[in-house]
Amino acid sequence: MIDYPAARALAMVVQTGSFEGAARMLGVTPSAVSQRVRQLEERIGAVLVERASPCTATAEGARLCRHMEQVGMLERELLDHLPGLGGGDRLPVTLDIAVNADSLGTWFLPALAPFAEATGFLLNIVIDDEEHTAEWLRRGRVLAAVTAMARPVQGCQVTPLGRLRYAAAASPAYVARHFPQGVTAEALGRAPALTFSQKDRLQTDWARAEFGPGLTLPTHWLPSTQGFVEAALLGIGWGLNPELLLRGHLDAGRLVELMPGRGLDRPLFWQVSRLAAGRLSGLTREVTGAARRALGPAAGPWQDADGS
Repeated sequence: MIDYPAARALAMVVQTGSFEGAARMLGVTPSAVSQRVRQLEERIGAVLVERASPCTATAEGARLCRHMEQVGMLERELLDHLPGLGGGDRLPVTLDIAVNADSLGTWFLPALAPFAEATGFLLNIVIDDEEHTAEWLRRGRVLAAVTAMARPVQGCQVTPLGRLRYAAAASPAYVARHFPQGVTAEALGRAPALTFSQKDRLQTDWARAEFGPGLTLPTHWLPSTQGFVEAALLGIGWGLNPELLLRGHLDAGRLVELMPGRGLDRPLFWQVSRLAAGRLSGLTREVTGAARRALGPAAGPWQDADGS
């Protein structure tokens, strides 16, 4: 049998990032939390939490935390029908979800709002590149993810969401300064680009799709979706931004496309653990509905991320 008080203590340590935070949530002392977690580790024979600041789950601990998320959802569902079983305040249930920053900054939050209000669940949103969010599912660290992976992660269900459309844009002054003779491979090799992180390949994918492999871009590193737009407006660099964020700036002439109509589409998918899919069906409906309203299929000369 699983020692659920100890497993709940572990989940709270990971959720709050400390034994002290978990103790406050559970109404016990930090030493009691530490003892529960240590006994659980001794029973399982593996370290479940890395003692650091903040505390983080090991691979084994993360899987136990995901189990506790599902137990929490089941308990919430049962107590909604049999409130007399509660016997006191309910502990909050926090669900871990992975999403790429551009989706979070454009269409994804409107999907979360009605689900959070209807269920009372708390949400821990993990941000990673869409090419890497599936790895969070594979490691058992989240229950659901927006990802670029069309093939289901083992143990997950997958639903196509549509395509997030990007445009390569910069300020008119930047274009006049760096591309006076038009956008060429040589000019791109000198003009500073914007890159979100080491995992971000959008600018390179777009440039190589247009001008061939081997092109290297000088770049500013800027891990902020809104900061990308602001940096482009200020003439710091050029970059690919979701068209959803650029539409007003392009219409007003504050930004211009480097090569009009030559953008890039990233197909997105919603993957959710099969074990939690039924209880997260409301979230899946909200996510697919928001995606249907905001995203669209590729059209015209827009390209897939592979340049096709």
